[in-house]
Amino acid sequence: MPLHYTDCSFAYRAGTPVLDRLTTALPEGCTVLLGPNGAGKSTLLSLGASCIAPSSGRITLGRLDSARKRDRRAFRQKVGWLPQEVKAIPALTVREQAAYVGWLKGLHKRDAWDRSATALEQVRLTEVGGRKSHELSGGQLRRLGIAQTLVHQAEVVLLDEPTAGLDPVQRGVFRDLLAELSDSVHFIVSTHQTEDLADIYDTVLVFDRGRPVFRGPVSDFLATAPVGTPYERRAESAYRGLLQGEI
Repeated sequence: MPLHYTDCSFAYRAGTPVLDRLTTALPEGCTVLLGPNGAGKSTLLSLGASCIAPSSGRITLGRLDSARKRDRRAFRQKVGWLPQEVKAIPALTVREQAAYVGWLKGLHKRDAWDRSATALEQVRLTEVGGRKSHELSGGQLRRLGIAQTLVHQAEVVLLDEPTAGLDPVQRGVFRDLLAELSDSVHFIVSTHQTEDLADIYDTVLVFDRGRPVFRGPVSDFLATAPVGTPYERRAESAYRGLLQGEI
């Protein structure tokens, strides 16, 4: 059940649209969203999470419309959002923070508390559930961010640069976690990192200047690299070849 964008426009400054009458659908499964800075990736995800609203157009998930007041709570429960920076709430434990976000999404307090245990187990944070959330490492905090999207049983999870600033070991743990969860949740992951695409993702979506310039399986994406490109450089070469502007 992908997110659909229909004739969506958005601008942070008048006369300079980031998205201009964009119509597209985010794929099912596990999708990597690639694109240079300023391409509109974060805006696309923020709109999909209903953190911001389009100046025109619609964003729907099935029959739910993010702008329709009666649909908004159900829409936000089905769409999870992990921004670039996951903030710890110092007064709360890890489990309390996960439950608190579930409550903010409309769950009853008891349901949110019960589901928080399952969500933390899914991201391998059960052992630190009683620790204060501000004591977590960067990698653990990102995993708590995912738990916050799972506690309300989101069907689609949008992640904006989730591995930025993580060391190689933490990035590996994060990738493994996505692979484990992708059987039951649709993931859209915005990133600049092109390594290991074939190990995690089903679809590549390349975004440039507010428009998708490529959408397809990882194998088709890699096939756009010039003949003779070394295997370890194919993803980077394919990505560069699809962009029109500066990287």
